[in-house]
Amino acid sequence: MPASTPATPPSHATQPLRVAVLADSDTRWKWGALTAQRIAPEHGGASEIRLDGFLLRGRATPTARQLDEVGVRADSLREVTAVEFLRVMGTEEAAGSYDVVVLALVGGGVQAMLHGLKHAWGARTKRPVIVTGYVGVVYEKLADGLLLRHGADLVLANSRQDADRFRAVYEGVGADASSVTEVALPFLGGKPYAGRNDPYTVVFAVQPSVPDNRKDRTYLLNRLIKHARKHPDRQVLLKLRSKPGEHTTHIEELPYQKLAEKLPGGLPDNFRLSYGNMGEVLDTTDLLVTISSTAALESLHRRIPTVVLTDLGIREALGNHHFVGSGCLASWDQLDAGHEPVPDPEWVARQGVVADGSYATAFDAARDRIAKLVAAGELPPLTPYYTTVTAPGYLPGILARHHLGPDGSPLPGAPAADKQAGPVRQIVRRAARGAYRHGVQRVAPVIRRMGEL
Repeated sequence: MPASTPATPPSHATQPLRVAVLADSDTRWKWGALTAQRIAPEHGGASEIRLDGFLLRGRATPTARQLDEVGVRADSLREVTAVEFLRVMGTEEAAGSYDVVVLALVGGGVQAMLHGLKHAWGARTKRPVIVTGYVGVVYEKLADGLLLRHGADLVLANSRQDADRFRAVYEGVGADASSVTEVALPFLGGKPYAGRNDPYTVVFAVQPSVPDNRKDRTYLLNRLIKHARKHPDRQVLLKLRSKPGEHTTHIEELPYQKLAEKLPGGLPDNFRLSYGNMGEVLDTTDLLVTISSTAALESLHRRIPTVVLTDLGIREALGNHHFVGSGCLASWDQLDAGHEPVPDPEWVARQGVVADGSYATAFDAARDRIAKLVAAGELPPLTPYYTTVTAPGYLPGILARHHLGPDGSPLPGAPAADKQAGPVRQIVRRAARGAYRHGVQRVAPVIRRMGEL
């Protein structure tokens, strides 16, 4: 992706808030960019920002198609390595002109950037407000993920339940919990469900990594096709996250579209594969079915009938245990027989799904905190919980994966992307990514099957 150096804005008296978002996948770019828009304090009655996007180079760097599907536009967008991002942010110009930096990364990436920024800024007190959080439902690695995010000025919790859990973890290890700020998922919204569409449309929202084996994924695909054949008057969509060869937040070793190609008997006329923006798909959805996708919360927010499948059990490994008490748990047998779920209103409210209209105020607390921190002019140094004293056997490895030393400084020979790569380097880079994705989707499953013999 061609580099485009962001311009320096004039003073805030006449210009909107300036925000940088660093993201490592299409899903996290969507979350980070929309979060930036939601948390920006209002200027003259409207939340206006200048948004500079930075895409972290790696296995899941979004393709142009994925970025277009997300539909979030930035004033500038460039691909960077971790070291280059830190070099940009470490300049006096960037540190003094950016108001907010949103770290939309996996936990280890957030921790590395916190230490890298701390080193880059040194004793400088004029720095941006650092914000981070989670893309969706937090159902695994709660303590690990949270402590890797500790040190940001704001750690966003997408619901009241998450805010309580986050504070409990921080307080339980003696870490400052004041950064935890309750908000909601930034991509909730869209028009409320108005009743049956023509044709009645059932959407199965897939997840790249759940379930993680061919047997279970083939089972779910077959049940979806069976539902389409049982209800020929319905439109049945398999909502896919990415095309083969692309990656999103999680690795997809067995894409459903590849499995569908190999099924005997073909596909029914009322069954089709669907890409595109989830919000647009939900505009014509009558029943949303998933294993445990965040799409379920988007659907519930619109009051669309929503089912979280129990066919493969209710298990932590699947993430559907998060929906215990929701009223949404059901099996394909029940759906085939005409079951319509009724969500529990108290459970829904605890998850930050606020279809009663209060969603508009869900980000007020974050806006207020950011406005105060920006107005303060000076901020203390970043102080992550993990240091070489508290986690000497863990932290150095986290930082080294991003080519940083234990003190957050760039290691010798760390890759950079200060200029647009030449034609040969671009070809090599694309080939390397293609080889990685081929290994994930083709070679790894074969090796795993051989190991089971």
